[in-house]
Amino acid sequence: MTDWVQAMIADGGYLCVFLLMFGETVFPPIPSEVIMSMAGLQAAKGTMSLMGAILVGSAGAMLGNIVWYLAARRLGLARLRPLIERHGRWLTMDWAEVDRGERWFMRHGYLFVCIGRMLPTLRSLISIPAGLMRMRFLPFCLWSSIGTLGWSAMLAIGGWILGTRFGAMEAWLGLASTLLLMAMGGWYLWRVLTWKPHG
Repeated sequence: MTDWVQAMIADGGYLCVFLLMFGETVFPPIPSEVIMSMAGLQAAKGTMSLMGAILVGSAGAMLGNIVWYLAARRLGLARLRPLIERHGRWLTMDWAEVDRGERWFMRHGYLFVCIGRMLPTLRSLISIPAGLMRMRFLPFCLWSSIGTLGWSAMLAIGGWILGTRFGAMEAWLGLASTLLLMAMGGWYLWRVLTWKPHG
């Protein structure tokens, strides 16, 4: 996979970085860890600038973030109520928890969005609660952009510094993603087993 992505970025330059990051955010077949590391590697070779790679990669990811946000906002939280009431145990929530979550999100949602953009696996999903909770669009874009720029910069700079040793960084990030998925799976199983409706 890395060879294919590297060849595409070498041939397509900034446009390819933009399109790959957009595709990764909307439907992640190729992890951003590979895309932005390869962009950083190309910057180290002098075929593109490091800042340019970070900016176009972040722009592509942000376009994907906005697509998910608008889709979730159009769906709306109210339309999920029958689903939550019918399948509360498997969703590990009832409507009282949704109300509490909405109040919490209104107070802390901006920080949640910003930090969430820098977490492997979760970063592409953060737009969904933001859209469902109807976070204001401009603050959503601002805080998402800050987090997305941070994530893209970290990966691209890592690829630029490590050069041909980017495989080491990819392995560490892959391990982090796997551990995070395992933790999420364990948390979900615990929630299902201990779930009780409120009130």
